[in-house]
Amino acid sequence: MKYLIHADGAFPNLALMRLARFFRDSGESVRLVRGRGRELWDSEPGEVYGSSIFAFSGPKRAAIEREWGAVRWGGTGVDLKSSLTEISAQDWERVKPDYSIYPSYQASIGFTQRGCRLSCKFCVVPEKEGKPKAVNSIWDIYRGDNYPRRVLLLDNDFFGQPRDAWRERLREIREGCFRVAFCQGINIRQMDEETSRALAETDYWDNEFKRRRIYTAWDNVREESAFRRGLEMLTGAGIPAGRIMVYMLVGFAKGETMDEILYRFNTITGLGCMAYPMVFNNADPKLKALQRWACRGLYKSVPWEQYVDPRLGNGSNKGLKIKGA
Repeated sequence: MKYLIHADGAFPNLALMRLARFFRDSGESVRLVRGRGRELWDSEPGEVYGSSIFAFSGPKRAAIEREWGAVRWGGTGVDLKSSLTEISAQDWERVKPDYSIYPSYQASIGFTQRGCRLSCKFCVVPEKEGKPKAVNSIWDIYRGDNYPRRVLLLDNDFFGQPRDAWRERLREIREGCFRVAFCQGINIRQMDEETSRALAETDYWDNEFKRRRIYTAWDNVREESAFRRGLEMLTGAGIPAGRIMVYMLVGFAKGETMDEILYRFNTITGLGCMAYPMVFNNADPKLKALQRWACRGLYKSVPWEQYVDPRLGNGSNKGLKIKGA
């Protein structure tokens, strides 16, 4: 028996699905373990493989090891250099995922490109994957005609791959009548008229394929002009601001103040977009409170100062430096 541990992350784990296919093709039995401890029917002896995306999941991985004993870990959260080639030297990009370990999931998941054009200090993608390159077509990713034409793209820089490649991918999406979720976001700093128009003509959706949505990011105040320029490109091409969710990295920049964070938040919402604070390493409780205040829509009725401490109400926490900054 091969036990596959899904340690973190909201989506089905592509690496574990490929491992499941590899082991089953070799005649092994496979069982996915997710969101629970070891249970009675997990008593059959076997090897345990785990995938972890986030470095801050260390305590969770330790708890899993106490439950399961030795776990062969992989994933960005454990080691940037880890890859499935440690299991078998083959082209894992060509191994079809085994979706049966996530039986309720109906969409198709994959990458049309790997790598990124930029070198943001908080991001591991350039070190792990290098410069952008095309790797799969939409038809390579799609599970087949028994499933909805919904594709969740894990690309970190969709428009970073060669222009001919992303043009072809978007043609496949349009002609194949696919709904697509650019779940990792598009790089708003690098948008031009062609990419904006092409995106507007695409049947884009949120990660759950329930509402129209584009994801992007604005990570520090220094990039305000680039963010505004990219947003103007998108809205000018016909993508309403209300469909754009902007991730805000918070708690990473040294010396960042709450004033600066709230300025970004208020600017994003003032432009009609949705703002989603992303707390670096989930490390600061106050910033996690800010995330709840923002994502639950409480900012519409409760000022931040009152939400974080009802006794303040006078803005006395303005300019307060963030923990660890």
